[in-house]
Amino acid sequence: MDKLKRVLSGRDAEEPSGLAEVIDSTSLGWGTRVKGFIACFAIGCLCSILGSCLLWIPKKGLVLFAVFYTLGNIASIGSTMFLMGPVKQLKRMFEPTRLIATIVMLLCLILTLCSAFWWHNAGLALLFCILQFFAMAWYSISFIPYAR
Repeated sequence: MDKLKRVLSGRDAEEPSGLAEVIDSTSLGWGTRVKGFIACFAIGCLCSILGSCLLWIPKKGLVLFAVFYTLGNIASIGSTMFLMGPVKQLKRMFEPTRLIATIVMLLCLILTLCSAFWWHNAGLALLFCILQFFAMAWYSISFIPYAR
C-alpha cells in the first residue's frame, strides 16, 4: 500500500527519507489546525486584554502592559502558523513585498521587550507599544492584495 501511495504522489523513484516520514506523520488535520488557530489567537487576545488591565497598576503597570501586549501579538502571529504551517508562514513573511513590514514589526516587538526588561524605561516601552500597533497593522495589511 505504501508503494502505491508513493507512485500516486510522484515519489516512487526514491525511498522516503527520515525527514519526509517525520513531516508526513506530524501533519495536522484541518479541524486540528482551526482549533489550534482559535486557541492561540484567543490566548493572544487574552494577553492583550490582561495587559490593558495591568496598565493601571502603579509603578510596574506600564512595563506589564508592554510585556503582555507584546506576548499577545506574538501569540496572534503564531496562531496563523496553524493555518498555513510554520514553513509557509515564514516564507510568506519574508517575501519581498512584505519584507520591510515584517522587519519593522519584529523590531518593534524586540525593542518593546528590551525597553521593559533590560532598559527599565516605561516611556520607551509605551512608545514601542504604539509603534508595535502600527507595525502590526501594516504587516496585517500587507497580506491583503492591493491594500498596500
